[in-house]
Amino acid sequence: MNVPYLSILIVLPLLAALIILFIPEKLKNSYRWITLLAALVQLWVASMLYWGFEAVAAAPSELSAYKWVERYKWLAFGGDGSGLQIDYFVGVDGLSISMVWLTALVMAVGALASWHVQDKARGYFALYGLLSAAIMGCFVALDFFLFYIFFEFMLLPMYFLIGLWGGVGREYASIKFFIYTLVGSLFILVGMIALCTSVQENGVYTFSLPAMMNPHNFAPDALLNVANQTVIAGLPVRHWIFWALVIGFLIKLPAVPLHTWLPDAHVEAPTAISVVLAGVLLKVGGYGLLRIAYSIFPDAAAHYAWWLGALGVLSIIYGALNALAMHDLKKLIAYSSVSHMGFVLLGIASLTHEGVNGAVYQMFSHGIISAMLFLIVGVLYDRTHDRRIENYAGLASAMPRYTFFTAAAFFASLGLPMFSGFIAEALALLGAFKSVHLSPAMAVISTLGIVLAAAYYLWAFRRMFLGKFWVRGGDSWSAFLVDLTTREMLLLMPLALLTLLFGVYPALLLDKISPTITAFIQMIK
Repeated sequence: MNVPYLSILIVLPLLAALIILFIPEKLKNSYRWITLLAALVQLWVASMLYWGFEAVAAAPSELSAYKWVERYKWLAFGGDGSGLQIDYFVGVDGLSISMVWLTALVMAVGALASWHVQDKARGYFALYGLLSAAIMGCFVALDFFLFYIFFEFMLLPMYFLIGLWGGVGREYASIKFFIYTLVGSLFILVGMIALCTSVQENGVYTFSLPAMMNPHNFAPDALLNVANQTVIAGLPVRHWIFWALVIGFLIKLPAVPLHTWLPDAHVEAPTAISVVLAGVLLKVGGYGLLRIAYSIFPDAAAHYAWWLGALGVLSIIYGALNALAMHDLKKLIAYSSVSHMGFVLLGIASLTHEGVNGAVYQMFSHGIISAMLFLIVGVLYDRTHDRRIENYAGLASAMPRYTFFTAAAFFASLGLPMFSGFIAEALALLGAFKSVHLSPAMAVISTLGIVLAAAYYLWAFRRMFLGKFWVRGGDSWSAFLVDLTTREMLLLMPLALLTLLFGVYPALLLDKISPTITAFIQMIK
């Protein structure tokens, strides 16, 4: 009997959310336990799949490239070459298995980080379950229509989680997030409709992503057929659709200049939601570029590689310079995310084995490290409700365990050797140097992002943790500046060990993703 593991990963948090909706308010303390239990079971299942996954060097257009495939006819109508079919179609390959395990890990961390939520607890934990299911669905969906449904469902719970449980400026931040993401979704919707009307499988039009990756499945008279020479405003139609998809995913990544929603969302979101936002939600942008835009339009990907690489470099430098100017610790980390996700875009644009492996490794590594960073900010904010860097000094003497984990997170994020961030950025830069599509100058300029990261992290660490102990609130604050609790240690310790483990032994991840990336690069060429 084939166990539907991927469906279980999606259904578990949905089931938890449904149970929470029917539990009386007087038992609201059970909401967090149900959410945590579902998240831990989801993590256990995802871990079994990750460690049991054996990579196959097959092109992503071939079904043999995917494991634990489930495919059921969902909607179908018409026929004789004009019908349309939509499937419940899920599966994982080397690209998605890493994101599946990362999602399960971060959602479990976020569930434990939400332990203190008491206000409107039923709504919070129900929305958290819906968000978890939607993110997981994005990473396993192999039908474009199914992917789009999950992509859209991420928008609603995140909007309410920021807008109802966020900080003082939560309304503005949530609306800005909603508008940006909705605009990106509309671009992706245009691309999806154009592709569906061009690709046929077994005599009917299909949303199957593997079918869309095979150029032989494009109808001979289709507007998006490679042989079609139709030009609109100087560009082939295929290139217009490619850019529609790219823009939609760049907003989610986010890349400069489409990034302005991110700092506001991070600053106003509650700690657990910032962890989820940085840890996994941003990764949907990079994943979508590789799984959909690049895999379906390899010709356009190669043609515009230089421009996308330039956007990656711009994101790296611009994000780092902004982080260097920040006085709010959470906003500093938010802009550092923009910078570090620039390495993802640079690695993808290189279209080299090293670069794309580095991009996926960076998505995985940044998910773990950023979760640590936002948890660290949350620890301090929960105690003093102040994130201003200059309002603290000498915290090392008052909070030694907190100082240790902050140092580990800062050094991991700036790319210190022995941490996973170093492996990811080194591979992305190596790929950019080797790429025939990019200028070597792009890789050289991008290294400045690492230097700037060292500058803003070391500046923040020196100001907040070294020297004589001092806090702006005096004795009234000092009384609350106790060191990490057991729950906070349980949150930070596994993440610190994981970034060290994947930094010392990168084969744990590269062996899973490399064969899939190799087949992807061969398909692009």
